[in-house]
Amino acid sequence: MPHDFAMPQEVLDRVAKRRGNFRALDRADARKTALVVVDLQNAFMQPGVAHALCAMAPSIVPNVNRLAEALRGAGGTVAWVRTTATPACLTEWSQYYEHLTQAQQHKRVEALADGSPGHQFWPALDIRGEDLVVTKLRYSAFIQGASDLEAQLRSRGIDTVLITGTVTNVCCESTARDAMMSNFKTLMVTDANAAHTDEEHNASLISFYLSFGDIASTDQLIAWLKRNTNRRVAAE
Repeated sequence: MPHDFAMPQEVLDRVAKRRGNFRALDRADARKTALVVVDLQNAFMQPGVAHALCAMAPSIVPNVNRLAEALRGAGGTVAWVRTTATPACLTEWSQYYEHLTQAQQHKRVEALADGSPGHQFWPALDIRGEDLVVTKLRYSAFIQGASDLEAQLRSRGIDTVLITGTVTNVCCESTARDAMMSNFKTLMVTDANAAHTDEEHNASLISFYLSFGDIASTDQLIAWLKRNTNRRVAAE
């Protein structure tokens, strides 16, 4: 099961006072929306292969697949983002690797090397030929030099992103924050992100909601997609 999450009422009250009744979904067009799936790779999900196993991650895959199907059907975009590590990362991103032992440095580079078993996407993901597949070199897919995700989304007219994947409080939150900083309307999906503990997951979502963007569950997002698509069709 995905994480048990409930937004504290005190946080809801603080956000409502600042934003009023604003919800990012209310002004989003599904055709200009992308589902961004972060790091659902064997290197984070498969025991014996993973260098940084997140045991919760497989439980969110059904919700990620549901969102991908719903968004494709509404005319949106699905982007599967995966981390790649190379020996050059040891110097080009030395500030990260200095926080690891030499054994962990080697394990990460090996697990996330292009073409390795760990680099592959989790096999249960419903990846389609029309979807985007993007490689990133840092936690955030939107930080300068990390990937070409922003350019690919801009070329498709995307202005809204739904962030899913693992882990919530590292690569997913980093990507979500930088998406908002890049002027995308940004949402984190409460039951389609995975962290190591409920506490880390919940703290990340609370922090993001307070200052950076919106949150919603899979069911809420699918209902929004259906509602807005029906409204658009009726108006045409």
